[in-house]
Amino acid sequence: MSKAQLEIVQPADEPDHGLTQELLEAGDSEGLAAHLEAMSLSDALREILNLNAPDRESVLALLPVELAASLIEEAPTEIAVELLENHEAERASLILRELSSDVQADIIGEFDQEHADAILGEMSAREAADLRRLAAYDDDTAGGLMISEVFTFSKKNTVGQVLKQFVDEDSDFERYRGQHPYVLDSRKRPVGVVSLRSLLTAKKSEPLTEIMVKPMYVTVETPLDDLRDIFDKHAFLGIPVVAQNGRLAGVVSRSAVDMAALERAETESLKLQGVVGEEIRSMPLGIRSRRRLAWLSTNIVLNIIAASVISAYEETLTAVIAIAVFLPMVSDMSGCSGNQAVAVTMRELSLGLVKPVDAMRVWLKEASVGLINGTVLGILIGIVAWAWKGNIYLGLVIGLALCLNTIIAVSIGGVVPLLLRRFGQDPAVASGPLLTTITDMAGFFLVLSLASAFLPFLK
Repeated sequence: MSKAQLEIVQPADEPDHGLTQELLEAGDSEGLAAHLEAMSLSDALREILNLNAPDRESVLALLPVELAASLIEEAPTEIAVELLENHEAERASLILRELSSDVQADIIGEFDQEHADAILGEMSAREAADLRRLAAYDDDTAGGLMISEVFTFSKKNTVGQVLKQFVDEDSDFERYRGQHPYVLDSRKRPVGVVSLRSLLTAKKSEPLTEIMVKPMYVTVETPLDDLRDIFDKHAFLGIPVVAQNGRLAGVVSRSAVDMAALERAETESLKLQGVVGEEIRSMPLGIRSRRRLAWLSTNIVLNIIAASVISAYEETLTAVIAIAVFLPMVSDMSGCSGNQAVAVTMRELSLGLVKPVDAMRVWLKEASVGLINGTVLGILIGIVAWAWKGNIYLGLVIGLALCLNTIIAVSIGGVVPLLLRRFGQDPAVASGPLLTTITDMAGFFLVLSLASAFLPFLK
């Protein structure tokens, strides 16, 4: 092997971005593949995403199908779609064939109809039909999370026949992801599941019906929360999924459910910060800017409304300048308390522990916490204000305002997500701006109105 070749395959702490560009410009598909294969998949994907969009497509076109598929599977769905959408249908279908069926369905479901049809047209009628069926299911259901590759046998099969298939087709078993064999009746309905231990200890002539146990299964509409409950209660690696007619449709794995739950939590966390959809910095600038501005432009309008409260009490502020120092403190501290309440409600919503009808119960619990925390925080900030200016009435105004605004903030944070869900709105996106605006307006109003009432004692 030459020195130049050694430089390509030698792993490094940091990828050589210049070498990637050189290999791409030279059209050296073998060298490019060797360079990227020497990295971890995450590093190789990062290397590709650091290129401009046309170069990313060119890299993917030069790589072997298997490596390209591994990189696509490593990428978030939105990035995987972006990497594939400008490729010829034939090339895209070859890459998709290397992916598990659940990933295929996620990607196909994001393509526009014309491109999806073109790719599916390169597949067999059965493959295309299976993908269309999987892509039609909601992402957070068993149908949307399952894979269609299932390890199945007939009731007529014996232990020996199953073991023989293990030996003859061992290269195909990776796609089953450690599934136990499922036994189907003549109508393709799951009637039993066989443990690998039972297969190894039973006589080869014994029929599967003698060693199988009745399987637990879910339907394609089973929601993610119910799937999480099932895997929490049972040590299953996977569970069969049946269609409405009872026929086996696929298998949903524990890892797929865990990943979906993690992705949902991350998505909701991003939404609370005003980031809608999967954003990666390698995405087109216009898309990233537009998505953020949709949230920020709403916020600036709401903040102008909140600031208008201050203008109504300009005389009070002019008379007691010290109040201006505490205005942001009151609104920020109350906002923090409100965000805690939002986070708890969002978590309980995702776990199915609360519904919109529980709004009153949630409000009572949050108001109780708000009263205690608001009192403690109000006393602390009141003491600071009193000590700073030597005026007990200033401490009373600031402390009381923070106490009352904390109760308002946790009430809003606890209840608003439920009300938004009740009216079909996304609570993760809308709760933040509403909470910020209302707590700011309420905080400014409470501080300034109380200060106006005690103005003779504050001068």
